[in-house]
Amino acid sequence: VQLVESGGGLVQAGGSLRLSCAASGLTFSDYSMGWFRQAPGKEREFVAGIRWIDRYTYYAESVKGRFTISRESAKKTVYLQMNSLKPEDTAVYYCALDRVFSTISTMAGRYDYWGQGTQVTVSS
Repeated sequence: VQLVESGGGLVQAGGSLRLSCAASGLTFSDYSMGWFRQAPGKEREFVAGIRWIDRYTYYAESVKGRFTISRESAKKTVYLQMNSLKPEDTAVYYCALDRVFSTISTMAGRYDYWGQGTQVTVSS
């Protein structure tokens, strides 16, 4: 399984970005996917997750109402639409896949596959 992120960049506070994560090499059809982020000197933290089978979503409190996770089945791609960005959103963003599809875990250790990460920088 390979996960490839794209869409990061530099944006001013209040702006928007959309991240994409394309999955390939999947031999199973039910799973959950999540977005995590890691800022310098901080632990990797959960941002949002989606259950593939029914599109159930779950968000960290810090991004609720600003970020939206979605998926496109035909492209095996998950998106993270980020609006009203703040400087504290600056981090490397990673997508991840959890083969336990029945739940959305907020724990990084639960995920089986990871992308390489994409940098998001929000200037004030």
